[in-house]
Amino acid sequence: MKAIFCSLMALILAFAPPLLPPVPCAATEEKIIYLTFDDGPTDSTTPKILDILKENDVKATFFVIGRQIKTRKEIVRRTLAEGHCVGVHSYSHEYAEIYSSPRALLRDIELCRNAILSAAPQWKGNLYRFPGGEGGLSQELGQAVRNAGYRVCGWNASVEDAISPGATAEELFANALRTAGERHKIVLLLHDGVGYRETVKCLPKLIRHYKKAGFSFEKL
Repeated sequence: MKAIFCSLMALILAFAPPLLPPVPCAATEEKIIYLTFDDGPTDSTTPKILDILKENDVKATFFVIGRQIKTRKEIVRRTLAEGHCVGVHSYSHEYAEIYSSPRALLRDIELCRNAILSAAPQWKGNLYRFPGGEGGLSQELGQAVRNAGYRVCGWNASVEDAISPGATAEELFANALRTAGERHKIVLLLHDGVGYRETVKCLPKLIRHYKKAGFSFEKL
């Protein structure tokens, strides 16, 4: 019986297809998070955020309000000197004014651009973020901005600090995780305007969490 079994096994192995090398797994999608801050620069918030980013060796993108730059040019210079990106947000941030026509919007953008250049003549940025986001605006406005050579930057996650003024740092952290979901590429909206103390408190925990999760931090 043993001899018969061995003979059968020999036949099976003789006609069996050769073993193939294992198929390599598909490369894992790179995980990237872009921290973006709107509505600065401010004396009370922006420097604290810059300190935290520097301590953690993280780069970010700041969409600035032009009329706030005049007395805060040094903050803009510091932001750029420390390797962050500065983009145009608005000069006035007055929706009724800037969204009244494509011409009014482009005028507001140009004023903001000039304000940035007054602080940093070497700046050559072309990033733009619509105040309040592009959703709900006419295609005409969006096209006007793009035709002027700007790259429009939205977001796909938020700490929701602008719509939750009483939220704690823990709640803002939870908002970020909830809105980001399982994305591997996250553009996170935060604010560095006046009164965003809880956003500042939330930031170190956010950085630790996403570093531990294997994300790299990049600027737009």
